[in-house]
Amino acid sequence: MVLEFLELEERASWHERDLEQAIIDHLHAFLLELGKGFCFVARQRRLTLDGDHFYADLVFYNRLLQCFVLIDLKLGKLTHQDLGQMQMYVNYFDRHQREKWESPTVGIVLCSAKNDAMVRITLPENNKQIHASRYQLYLPTEEQLREELVAERERVEQAHRMAISETSDEDSDDHES
Repeated sequence: MVLEFLELEERASWHERDLEQAIIDHLHAFLLELGKGFCFVARQRRLTLDGDHFYADLVFYNRLLQCFVLIDLKLGKLTHQDLGQMQMYVNYFDRHQREKWESPTVGIVLCSAKNDAMVRITLPENNKQIHASRYQLYLPTEEQLREELVAERERVEQAHRMAISETSDEDSDDHES
């Protein structure tokens, strides 16, 4: 997700509330970035569990999907704790807010960096409700795009070499049997 429309100046440090405020200030553009059918419900929606308060950063409802969509904003790299927190929010909405006819709640953690392997291991294999997405405040430069393409090509080629190696190892195991 590219959040360039927020018009945030580049600076050394940001707070999550700065990003959240910028999204609220540019809510129309953010809704367009999300896609069709989104309606804004709440900001910093308080969830209370046995006297403890937790706050979902942004709550939307999608009329087309007929479900709540929760967005949590994270600066820096996504952690397994962030995914666990979102799972708690989704469970809360599914158990206390969602009507029986509505689809299950969707949770999106927007972060500036993520480890895809950690996301795959943390979330259940059949997960359809929790998603982690990386955001950028600005479109990358041509040079950055070039570097990313080279790095992605190297990752794909390495995965391909590993797959061939594994197949080769399995074939030699079959011949020995």
